[in-house]
Amino acid sequence: MVPFSHRMRWLSHVRLPLEPGSWRIGCDDERIVAIEPLPEGAAASGENWHGDWLSPAGVDLQINGGLGLAFPELQPSDLPKLLQLLELLWRDGVEAISPTLVTCGVTPLRQALGVLRAARAQHRPGRCRLLGAHLEGPFLAPNKRGAHPSEHLVLPSLEALQQRIGGFEDDIALVTLAPELPGAEAVIAALRERGVLVCLGHSEADEQQATAAFVQGVGMLTHTFNAMAGLQHRSPGPIAAAVLQGQVALGLIADGVHVAPSMAVLLQRLAPEQVVLVSDALAPYGLADGIHRWDERALIVENGSCRLEDGTLAGVTLPLLEAVQRLAQWGGQAEQAIAAATVLPRRLLGEPRSVIEQLLDRPLRDTLRWSGPASNLRWHRAG
Repeated sequence: MVPFSHRMRWLSHVRLPLEPGSWRIGCDDERIVAIEPLPEGAAASGENWHGDWLSPAGVDLQINGGLGLAFPELQPSDLPKLLQLLELLWRDGVEAISPTLVTCGVTPLRQALGVLRAARAQHRPGRCRLLGAHLEGPFLAPNKRGAHPSEHLVLPSLEALQQRIGGFEDDIALVTLAPELPGAEAVIAALRERGVLVCLGHSEADEQQATAAFVQGVGMLTHTFNAMAGLQHRSPGPIAAAVLQGQVALGLIADGVHVAPSMAVLLQRLAPEQVVLVSDALAPYGLADGIHRWDERALIVENGSCRLEDGTLAGVTLPLLEAVQRLAQWGGQAEQAIAAATVLPRRLLGEPRSVIEQLLDRPLRDTLRWSGPASNLRWHRAG
């Protein structure tokens, strides 16, 4: 145990997501250098946090754009605006994103990957970090395509994969596909060999097909409940298969529109350490409600929800941490909601360290402090 020192800033009665008990945090020059259990009933030494939570910042594995930029449409001239978006995301409490590229043509896809690579090289403090991209498509089931343009859907094949990501293999972190399609098994194997997280989404897979996909290496459901079979008592589908498998992540859009609040809470109670919150934010993120453009189509944004003109639900404009607050309010479980956007996405991407190890040596200003009851959870930068 590090002795109490007046030269060090101490925070006491701090809670950490997924780490039971109360903790005291020692900071030297505003960097976290000590995290120690605080015995029950111990007096506060230094600043008493009264049970507030300390967590890493958010990680968003499914975000499609912002400030008017749609990631699949990125051009080199968009780089300054993209950097502005990364600064907005940092202000919104998000430390890293997997920029999501929905189904599009091969040429724009490759161009977008090149722009993202250039932006990744310009990372600096105070700017959200770009992880590898999330390719949502084009290997999707036509009947579950949602807002994805049908003309760019293709059957999975190693040739089609190479055509899209050849030369960018190290720039891809996630791929969403329909594993029941012919040719999917070979693509899943190739992606897993490269360390890519493969996700089931926009899929007609039943329980047996989903279970087989998990055996093959599929590790996540993309926006659980949406563009896939739901939980039915005689037809359990991929959601039940994922919950029973126990290690498959359940991506969840917690806006209250994509999934009813009661179903979001039920899912988290069924699988508390599998639910991973995603924003699914689209290009109008950071802009006002109204009518915006998405490729050649109009996108109608109202109260944070985005729909095509035919009513198809396309995404949201809500920040990731808004989903944390909503899920906590609906279910009364602040800890699990916080973990679902901060700790569990990192674990899914292969972060083996505990929350304590992740926080040590991190600048306090880069972390999040969560205050209030679950019914009114609030956050701000801890520094």
